[in-house]
Amino acid sequence: MKQSITLGKITKFMGLGFLSSLKDLFTGKLEKEDYVNFLRKVVVPLASVLLFIGLWHMGSQSLYNIEAEFKIEKALNDQGPAAAEAMRECIASGDVSCKPNTLPSPTQVWDSYKSLLRDHNIISADKAAFIEKTAALNEKRIAEGKDAITYTGRPSFVDQIFRSLKTVFAGFLLALVIAVPLGIFIGLSPTLKSSFNWFIQIFKPVSPVVWYLLVFMIVKTLLIDSNEDSSFTISFISVGLCSMWATLVNTAMGVSSVDKDYINVAKVLKLGNFQKIFKVVLPSSLPLIFTGLKITLSVAWMVLIAIELLAQSPGLGLFVWEEFQNGANDSNAKIIVAMFVIGIIGFLLDRLMLTIQNWVSFDKTDAI
Repeated sequence: MKQSITLGKITKFMGLGFLSSLKDLFTGKLEKEDYVNFLRKVVVPLASVLLFIGLWHMGSQSLYNIEAEFKIEKALNDQGPAAAEAMRECIASGDVSCKPNTLPSPTQVWDSYKSLLRDHNIISADKAAFIEKTAALNEKRIAEGKDAITYTGRPSFVDQIFRSLKTVFAGFLLALVIAVPLGIFIGLSPTLKSSFNWFIQIFKPVSPVVWYLLVFMIVKTLLIDSNEDSSFTISFISVGLCSMWATLVNTAMGVSSVDKDYINVAKVLKLGNFQKIFKVVLPSSLPLIFTGLKITLSVAWMVLIAIELLAQSPGLGLFVWEEFQNGANDSNAKIIVAMFVIGIIGFLLDRLMLTIQNWVSFDKTDAI
């Protein structure tokens, strides 16, 4: 019984409740009054997706025609009717040299997605072959106290996704380590709250670009003699500093709003400072703390793209910028693929934090 309740909660937390509705529909267990809810939760979202794809296709086709007509008109005005007809035939043939390069259609984006996956498979195979080829040599070099030879080929799109995830989680952990303890101290002490309030109000709205420049100034000096790539260090520190403010403010607010009766009970029981924090203050302020952490993770994922671009860190931000600069015929489609990947990952991270928050604040009476 407890297991089924727990699975039901997980399904609800992950936003997959419509799956049970589908099961009930096909097994005939769905009541008539539930059909309206089923339509609202399943059919309407699917219809909106199809509508979005349809409008996207028509919009891309319209922009394609506008740019094609502009090219033909320009050729007519500059070079005459023969050149205009040649341009029209070139566009109709699909030649990339004259094909309008505007908003890609859903089909083009899907083709670019498959192309990126094929490219990942090729790069992965090359990397595996390189590791196998240099395995014996690397063992010898390590035995001699030398550094192993590492693969230095370009990363694939999937590799860049994992690099971005690594950066955002490192920045999130940095924000957690800084903001939660500091927020607890500020929430417990009105004096500290007054002392830090100006600091929070001034630095909270600072742009990610400015944080990146500040971190770059400091890290490049501290690692001036290091041979390691500092782009990852600069990126995750910048992400952490940009995104920690929601957790800091919510933690301080949650701690300061703990019921005074709980604090008085802790005094009566003669609990030490650490016992008071971990047994009274933190459990009472967890909802607000997790709300701050949820916002922090979302902000971290949003600012990551700009920071990776500036730091030239091989992640999704750099991928988008390089494709924009590349200007190839499929670059726009690859940018749209990256946009969907960024949005989907952001949604999954938000669901992950919501699930963890519900697990942490799980009420034991629900399992009875």
